[in-house]
This record gives sequence, C-alpha cells and structure tokens, in this order.
Amino acid sequence: GLVLGVYSSEKDDGAAQFTSAGDAFDRLVSGKLRALLSLCGPPLKKGKTRLFHGLHQDFPSVVVVGLGKKNAGVNEQENWDEGKENIRTAVAVGCRQIQDLEIPCVEVDPCGDAQAAAEGAVLGLHEYNELKQKKKPVVTPQLHGSAEGEAWQKGVIYAEGQNLARYLMEAPANYITPTKFAEHIEQKLRSFSNVKVHIRPESWITTQEMGAFLSVAKGSAEPPIFLEIHYSGSANTNDSPLVFVGKGVTFDSGGISLKPSSGMDAMRADMGGAATVCSAIVTAAALNLPLNIIGLAPLCENMPSGKANKPGDVVRAKNGKTIQVDNTDAEGRLLLADALCYAHNFNARAIVNAATLTGAMDVALGSAATGVFTNSSWLWTHLYKASILTGDRVWRMPLFEHYTKQVTDCPLADVSNIGKYSRAGGACTAAAFLKEFVTASHWAHLDIAGVMSNKDEVPYLRKGMAGRPTRTLVEFAARLSQDSHN
Repeated sequence: GLVLGVYSSEKDDGAAQFTSAGDAFDRLVSGKLRALLSLCGPPLKKGKTRLFHGLHQDFPSVVVVGLGKKNAGVNEQENWDEGKENIRTAVAVGCRQIQDLEIPCVEVDPCGDAQAAAEGAVLGLHEYNELKQKKKPVVTPQLHGSAEGEAWQKGVIYAEGQNLARYLMEAPANYITPTKFAEHIEQKLRSFSNVKVHIRPESWITTQEMGAFLSVAKGSAEPPIFLEIHYSGSANTNDSPLVFVGKGVTFDSGGISLKPSSGMDAMRADMGGAATVCSAIVTAAALNLPLNIIGLAPLCENMPSGKANKPGDVVRAKNGKTIQVDNTDAEGRLLLADALCYAHNFNARAIVNAATLTGAMDVALGSAATGVFTNSSWLWTHLYKASILTGDRVWRMPLFEHYTKQVTDCPLADVSNIGKYSRAGGACTAAAFLKEFVTASHWAHLDIAGVMSNKDEVPYLRKGMAGRPTRTLVEFAARLSQDSHN
C-alpha cells in the first residue's frame, strides 16, 4: 500500500495540490491520479481519504489523504504546530485504511516532515490486543522515498516510546503488577550499556524511611517496588542529571475511601506517570541523547484491606513531615512525597514529576493538555516549547500560597493529603501538597489525569490509554541536552 498527502486547494479551481512524493507518483502513472481525483468530486478535506486500486503494480492500493493548508505552521491560538498535527492525523488515517485492507506493508509519503509522518503512522496503527485470539493484521510502515530517512527513524523512536507507555497503561493490573512493571522496563533497557536499573524491594524502601509510600502499599498483597533508572548519556558522567519521577499505582481501588465500581477498571492506568517517565527514558536511550537522566518510580497497588490506611491516620514522610490521610484515595501524592524527597539526593538540574493525580485536573482541562505546576519559569518555557512541536500540549496552572494554606491547616499533622475545602481547586491543592516536599529551585509537577485516555479527541490515537505526554517529555529532554551543549 501507499499513503500520499494532498493539500487543500488555495485557488477556487479545485485542482489537487500534491506533495512532492504525490507529484512524482502522479508522473509515474502518467497523470492518472490527478485525473481520478478530479473525477471523484470536491477537493479532499483535512483528514479525509480517497482509495484507488490498480494504478501501479508496485502499489495495488493507494490512499490519498487531505493534509489541510500547505503552509500551516505554529498556531498561536492552539499552542501547537498545526502543520505537524495535520500530517500526524492524515498519515494515521491513511495507514489504518491500508490495515483494514489487510495489506502487510505500507509506504508513507513524508509530506514535508518525515518525523511527524512516522509518528502518525506508528501511533495510528498501535492497538493493545495482546490477550485476544483474533488480532488485527500487523502493518509495517516504511518511508516512501529515501530523502528523509534520519527524521523518519527519529519519529519512529518517539512514537514507539509513547506506544510503550500505552502498552503498560492498557495492560490489565494482574498482568502489570509493580514487580512486572519494573521487570518490563528493565528488559527494555537491557541492551544499553550506559543504563543501570535498580529494582528496590520493600526492605530497601523501609531503610529509606519512606513511610508515606509504605502506608499506601501495605493495603495490598502485592509487594511494593521502588524502580530507579540511571541513564548516563552525557560525555561527563558527573553532569547534573534531569530527574523524572512518576506515580506508579498499578491499580487504584481508592483504598478504604473506595471508588465507585463503574469505571474503576480504568484505574489499571493509574501508573501512567511511571509509564510515561520510564518510556521517555527508554526513548532517550534509543536516541542516545547527550544528557544524564535519573528515573524514579514508586510502584504499588492501593487496595482496601485490614492493613490499609484508614481515613484520619497519620503517616511520616521521608523528610520527617507528618501527613494526615483524610482520604485514602488521595494516595498518589503520598508516593510522590517520598520519591520527591529522594530525588533531592542527586543534585538535579531539574526535577519533573508526572502523575495521574486528580480528577479535578480532568474537570479543569479535559484531555486538551497536561496541567503543569512549576516554581521555575525556565523549566516551564522548555516544557511549553517542546509541547508545541509534539502537539501533546501543556498548560501552566497556579502554585499559589492560597492553596498551600489549605493543606497545611491540618488538625493532627503537618499537612493533610486533601485541601480543607475538599473539592475546590483539587488539582491545585494536590500540587501545593507536593510542593511541601520540594526544595529544588527547578521543579515541575505534571498532572496527567485528563490526558490518561483517548476516546476520539486525538485523531491519530485509537480509543484507549493514551501514553501522553511521553513525546513531550522526550522533546523536553532533547531541548535540555541542546541547552547544555550551546
């Protein structure tokens, strides 16, 4: 199969405006493609397709897909590069149409941006069907032509990173336990000589005095794991690392503050923070990015049992602060409190944590963007610029003292794990809680609860767990590595 792009017509005559690959193919078939397109009715709209058979013996099936305006660039209103997003969407739609025809291989028009085209193809074809007997045919996308091979390969690696996060998040909680999660990441990193993986057991967590993390883990029969990854990509191993921290609750029942049963199955993806940061490090290693990264993922389940945290219990975090657990379903921040304290051991250039932390974040932004709470405008700028390129957007949220007062005004302990006005500003009070465990001057908290899954909002992702914002984290790390080189 072959996927070719066509731009929206600038003029009223409606003549198809092909990409250079489309023009070359049209010449190869003596203008038949252009002629057929004009017979098919009005010009192709963005993301819409036409399918042609029998035009050329090498490509029995050709899908032509609309790319929108030719010179679409960064859209200030939308905060993304519209041209790149159009390519990702168009290529994904075209590749899926080839997959529906059960054709095993598809060549993809780079459409002027081979990286975006590769991302669209590899993200668009991904589907979790590990446990089904009847699987969709596997389609291998390849670059059509040879001019942009390096950019295409980069796009493949970016997309495969996000697909790894999607795989981990989508898999059932009995398949991805804390132990199995850690083993899966270790196996992915085994071939890199500059990566060390430490799978820390419960005994180690206890010696580290991570009382908040352990208090969540103790309600489950599954033992907790603290996963620690060291990627040494910088020429100087002593360069300050970027530290990624990810919430790794492999299943969240809510604990004693039990969640409603409808939709609880989606809480297998409550380790989305750990999945995205670990996948970002796997991707950074595959790209051989020239910087040091440390990944930290506290992994456990949050279950109701005779040993579980009870509302009103007080636990002690690694930095000595006491926490009143007023709601056992606000458990992610307990794991992160200890992991963030531990992250300060590494003289980090920046600490970035990701977590499916609050339903309030989903209420605030929906699935349009990841909410970012940060004490550093430098860090925010890098994340924001990275997200414009990836189309996986971020939006800055407030870290006001106003919210801090709501978590520190607590009857029994230094801090409460929920704001005293309960639901009001829930994403903001959660961020204010985390800030109580951070002394680093460059820290960002990414609340990814709203972008955890995809229904149909991102057209190049199928329905299911989204693996967002893995590519933004990778692009951010790549920008940071360039920053240190300049």
